[in-house]
Amino acid sequence: MGLGFLIALICIISNSSVFVVQVSGSIHDYKNEGFIRQSEAFFFHGGSEGLYASKLHHSSMSQDTNKPLKGKSFIRFDTVTFVRTKESASKQNDMQQNTGLVEAIILEVKDRERIGGSFLKSNAICCNPTLAGAGSCKLGEVIIQKKGDNHEWPKRIQTSFAGNNTEAKVETQDVEINSTGMYYLYFMICNPELKGTLIKGRTVWRNPDGYLPGKMSPLMTFYGFMSLAYLVLGLAWFLRFVQFWRDITQLHYHITAVIALGMCEMAVWYFEYVNFNSTGRRPMGITLWAVTFSSVKKTLSRLLLLVVSMGFGVVKPTLGGLTSKVLLLGAIYFVATEALELVEHLGNINDFSGKTKLFLVLPVAFLDSCFILWIFSSLSRTLEKLQVRRNMAKLELYRKFTNSLAVSVLLSIAWIGFELYFNATDPLSELWQIAWIIPAFWILLAYSLLVVICVLWAPSRNPTRYAYSEETGDDFDEEGISLTSVGMVSGDMERKGLSTTDHVYGLGEDLEEDKRE
Repeated sequence: MGLGFLIALICIISNSSVFVVQVSGSIHDYKNEGFIRQSEAFFFHGGSEGLYASKLHHSSMSQDTNKPLKGKSFIRFDTVTFVRTKESASKQNDMQQNTGLVEAIILEVKDRERIGGSFLKSNAICCNPTLAGAGSCKLGEVIIQKKGDNHEWPKRIQTSFAGNNTEAKVETQDVEINSTGMYYLYFMICNPELKGTLIKGRTVWRNPDGYLPGKMSPLMTFYGFMSLAYLVLGLAWFLRFVQFWRDITQLHYHITAVIALGMCEMAVWYFEYVNFNSTGRRPMGITLWAVTFSSVKKTLSRLLLLVVSMGFGVVKPTLGGLTSKVLLLGAIYFVATEALELVEHLGNINDFSGKTKLFLVLPVAFLDSCFILWIFSSLSRTLEKLQVRRNMAKLELYRKFTNSLAVSVLLSIAWIGFELYFNATDPLSELWQIAWIIPAFWILLAYSLLVVICVLWAPSRNPTRYAYSEETGDDFDEEGISLTSVGMVSGDMERKGLSTTDHVYGLGEDLEEDKRE
């Protein structure tokens, strides 16, 4: 049972997964960034997103960026400019039209093998004189094998430097998406004289229903659904709370706080996604609130599991000297989680080095381990106390809690296996349309456990059955008292001519009645 609880808490209390949606916006900004050398070419990754096909088909490339956006899916080149070095520009004739070519390549991830000369049995990325002489490609351009059913894709957009100018601007245009898929954008240079070229400007990526990336759009609907789920749970809990308000314990207030935070968290995330979908950028203020609500809720959820496992309000009336330690662990965990969540949602953690990632992730992992070990040991002690005292009502309560965690163990282990398989077999996000279910599962599991706690510890007319009470013998040994009482009164009973067995029988009835209470 110990191993089972440990696995359950590892899987559940973290309420996280290795899948993280790390998107700062559907507007990709380029701020004087350089190209990277790959074989004989230079390339710059301009972005990648899952895009759904346009609901209304127009031409694949539109010059009119003022058309209605509803139902249209596209990639827009907006003020994209290439800046070459002055040294490179000075070598060119100012009267010559094309003195350096930069190509923007848009392709679906499934067509990645169509870039380069692999279909020509060559390792070249750029067309060389040999391949050009054979008529397979044009010299100085990226080699692309066009699709048989659509000769426009993969899409190639060419921009040339004129004369000895240091800048070349991509013509503002929309590339319409008429096929659902994961799209990649690369800017590529085959001319070695353009080494040191920089890129600035931005591209705008849009789905038919808004700017939210395809991988994230189902989560907006999911957060809306979870907001309603928390609202229903909160309403049911509130009605029960009001109905039995005279019998409320401190534990009920803790549960109420977690429900309220969960409701706020889901609602704020939903509005954050709605704003993101309408503007193309993550709203900094709303995202900050959403991240803070998530961190506070995660912290209080762990503290709730910890105090429940300690038997707070059931086996003991207070945490005693442990209160300060519990609060300290919670405060440290909140700070560590808040820092990690801010980086994940307001930035892009992939931009940080491995050491920086470890610096952010390890403290949270270590603190989660502390919670796990503490909860596990506390729960074991609570179950042992209840078994020794033979308090059957409370023991049954914790056994139901144990069974709920056992079911969560099986679900969590199975899901972790699926998640590892998913990430290992889909490194290029080809399964982006179902990727949203990975974080959604952990949110649903956390919600389910909260519902279980609400059901088991719901306010009732008979709170003393589950709540701590000195009269139920939680703080003393019933067997020791009964034996001591028999020894002390036996002499007096015999002197008064009363039967000792009669008195023992009466005392036993009283103890049994106390237990029932």
